[in-house]
Amino acid sequence: MTVVVSGVGVVLPRARSAPELMAPAAADAPPVEPKDLVGRKGLRYKDRATQLAYCAADAALRHAGLLDDGGGLRVPGRSVAVVASSNYGNLDTICRAIDTIAEHTAAAGSAMDLPNASSNVIASSVAIRFGLRGPNLMLCNGATSGLDAVHWAATLIRGGRVPRALVLGVEPDNASVRAFTGGARTIDGAAALVVESEESAAERGASAPAVLGDYVRGAGLGRCLERLAAATGDRPALWQLPEQWQLPEQRTAAVPDTLLAGVARHDLGEVFGQGSGALGVLQCAAAVGWFARGGAGPVYATAGTDADDASAGIALRGRAAA
Repeated sequence: MTVVVSGVGVVLPRARSAPELMAPAAADAPPVEPKDLVGRKGLRYKDRATQLAYCAADAALRHAGLLDDGGGLRVPGRSVAVVASSNYGNLDTICRAIDTIAEHTAAAGSAMDLPNASSNVIASSVAIRFGLRGPNLMLCNGATSGLDAVHWAATLIRGGRVPRALVLGVEPDNASVRAFTGGARTIDGAAALVVESEESAAERGASAPAVLGDYVRGAGLGRCLERLAAATGDRPALWQLPEQWQLPEQRTAAVPDTLLAGVARHDLGEVFGQGSGALGVLQCAAAVGWFARGGAGPVYATAGTDADDASAGIALRGRAAA
C-alpha cells in the first residue's frame, strides 16, 4: 500500500512552513507564541510542548483539508490516528513535581499539573482537542524516535487500522531541558505530518506532495544507509543528516562513499537547534519543502550514529516521481 504525505505543519521560531525548513528566516526570530496561532482557549494548564503540538497539528490538519473553517473535523474521528514523538516534552513538569515532593510532600502537588506528568500527554491532548479517536501512540525512545513515529503511523495505515494518521514531533526549550542536555539549545517548536493511504487522499481529492518509501532500523548508521539504498535501488538526491553530524565522531562514521559522494546534505540541527524526538518528523517535513522548492529524486532522512546504538532511515520521494 502506498502511503503519502497530504499535510505538513511547521511551528518554529524561524520557520512556519515546509519550504522554510530549507531556507529559514533570520536568526533573531522571536519564540513561538501559541495563543497567536490557535487562540487562548484550551491552553491554560497545558505545558509548552503540548501547546506547540496543538499549533503544528492545527496547521497540518488544515493543510491536508481535514478541518473546516470552524475547526471541525471533515472526516470521522475514528479514521485518524495520532502518533507523537518527544523525548523532553514534559521534563519540566516531572522536575517540578520531584522538587515539590522533595521539599514538601506529594500532597502539595498541583492537581491541574498532574495530567502533564503522563508520558503520553502530548498525543492524548492533541487527540482530545481535535476529536481524533483512532489509535493513539506516544514515542520517547531517543534519537530515532521521530522517524520511528512516522514508520508506526505508516504501519497503522498499511495494516488497515486507519486510513490516515497525524504524526507529531515536538521538543520545548526550557531550564529543565537545558540542565538535562548540558545546556544544548533545543528547537522549542514542533512539526506535524498528515500521512494517509493513496486511496484515501484520492477519495478526498487531496494533494499529496510526497510518498513515504522504505524504512530501516538497526545498529549503525552506515549499515542502515546501505540497507536503505538496497531497498530503494537509487542514490539519494538529498541526505537529511542525523543529529550533531558536525561532531568529529559523527563526521567520521562509516557511510557508503559510493552512495553519498556528491549528494547534497542538510543539517536541521545545525540550523534550528537540537531536534531530538522531533528530528525525524522535521526531516520528513523538510523533504516536502525540498520537493516544493523544485528538488527531485529521493530524500534520505536519517537519525542515530554509526556506533552500536540504534539508527534509522526512511526514504521519501516527490509525488510526481512516485
